[in-house]
Amino acid sequence: MQDKILVSACFLGKKVRYNGEVKSLSNQLITQWQQEGRLMAICPEVEGGLPVPRSPAEINRNSGKVFTCDGTDVSEAFYLGAQRALALCQQFNIRFALLKESSPSCGSATIYDGSFNGSKVEGAGVTTTLLRKHGIHVFSEKNLSELANLIDSPAL
Repeated sequence: MQDKILVSACFLGKKVRYNGEVKSLSNQLITQWQQEGRLMAICPEVEGGLPVPRSPAEINRNSGKVFTCDGTDVSEAFYLGAQRALALCQQFNIRFALLKESSPSCGSATIYDGSFNGSKVEGAGVTTTLLRKHGIHVFSEKNLSELANLIDSPAL
């Protein structure tokens, strides 16, 4: 049986990003996996109840909470979206996720530093952190080839 992959909906051309823009990931592997019916799309922020468009949000590194640029605490929506992503993975026995780098939900290696000045720091988003705690391997568009090498591996 082929592994299913949880994927950021924005990679598949869905207008779910905070600013409503499309961030499609054009890649032969994505096309192949989509044709094989392996991709399960989600936007944790939308699943958590946030609208499109919405104010940009970043994780405050001191508190771990997520705030919009105007200071609104949207942590609850981010955590709810993460829980829904995890539930989807558990329901469909998904072991791998391909999520948008630097997002406060989906970042797997970097996130914005919480100052809203465009600076990134090493860290993981809310959804990535929860998925990893539950043994799900999370990748970004920056390490897609590593994911390709691991899927369908019985050893994982």
